[in-house]
Amino acid sequence: MLRMGRSNKSEPAEQEPAARQAQTPITPQNANPNATHTAPTAQSVPSTAHTASPTFAATPTQPRAVSETDALARDLKDGLIGGFVGVHSIVSGETNFKGMLRVDGRVSGHVRSQDGTLIVSAGGQVDADIEVAVARVNGTINGDIRASGRIEFGRTARVNGNIQTPALVIEQGAIFEGSCRMTAQPAGQAQAAQQSKQAPPHAEMTTRSSAPVTPSNKESKPVPPPVARATSQAPSDRHANSA
Repeated sequence: MLRMGRSNKSEPAEQEPAARQAQTPITPQNANPNATHTAPTAQSVPSTAHTASPTFAATPTQPRAVSETDALARDLKDGLIGGFVGVHSIVSGETNFKGMLRVDGRVSGHVRSQDGTLIVSAGGQVDADIEVAVARVNGTINGDIRASGRIEFGRTARVNGNIQTPALVIEQGAIFEGSCRMTAQPAGQAQAAQQSKQAPPHAEMTTRSSAPVTPSNKESKPVPPPVARATSQAPSDRHANSA
């Protein structure tokens, strides 16, 4: 059988491009395994970074908590702080104390102490009228303060109310909204202050009064010699008159 218009050589020519197309995809297949081998090396690098990061973040938090608790425990053990209101504690009503009271939480009502010291930390809040000897405020106070000794406002103090005290200390950064009345010190403290001021002048007066006594005695000693000389010269004058 003969076919018109086609030669016998055409069939291998058609088969050659098909063979080339079958061979061409072989090259990307050889490149793909190389990429698969490099991929796991890139994934191993971030794994080491994640394991190292939490170790640095956990170390600085431990000494801070220990230092705060140790400082508070020492103050309570030494008796420097007689009462303590914790951060999550809320006290309402009338509060009477002796010695020293530290407030880290919240206190409302009325706070009294004749000779005590009230300390309000930076996180503490007192919504009450206060009558104490000394008030050291670093937190927030909403109420009037009457102190027989002194009042100290720290840098983080926030006070809304009127104050009465003989001595006032306000650091830069404190916020105070209200009126201030400077009162006189109690009789006992005023007398002690006057005695301390008057003691040095009395010592000076005694030294000054005793100093001129010595020259007066020295001047009294040379007085007799001129008198003796005057008596010795008297006979010579008599002889002159007789001549």
